[in-house]
Amino acid sequence: MLIALAGLPGAGKSTIARLLAQKLGATHLRIDTIEQTLRASGMLKADVGPAGYMIGYALAAENLRNGQTVIADSVNPLQITRNAWRQVADRASLTLNEIEIACSDRHEHRNRIETRHNDIEGLVQPTWQQVIGRDFHPWDRPPISIDTAGRAAEDCVADIISRLRS
Repeated sequence: MLIALAGLPGAGKSTIARLLAQKLGATHLRIDTIEQTLRASGMLKADVGPAGYMIGYALAAENLRNGQTVIADSVNPLQITRNAWRQVADRASLTLNEIEIACSDRHEHRNRIETRHNDIEGLVQPTWQQVIGRDFHPWDRPPISIDTAGRAAEDCVADIISRLRS
């Protein structure tokens, strides 16, 4: 199964992705990790651009071919990136499970952004202003929507698993 998480930074995607991967025995592909590794390599002369996503799609396809469940963890803000995950699932003859992670409480979301621990060496985290100013396209098909405001990550994961099974 391919599960593509989407949502603004600080909404709780990576925390949920890690827990979900543990519960499902899945492969967790985090685009932030891929992109920061590309930057740290010193091989790029320009911004990472779509390279991190392109590598993520290839890794997802490879893991799906090996029979793994894959959880793709990225902001995934554009329809073109969402469609690319769909193409990966289609090529593997699987259904794509799209999950939008959001935090509806602006105060809680801002607090997460301003106090979170950076777990990827060298990654520059976005400011609150960058997060709220980010371009996030509307969905052209309804995702599973998970609101993390005031909820424990474990409860969100249980909700996702329940909704995937139904």
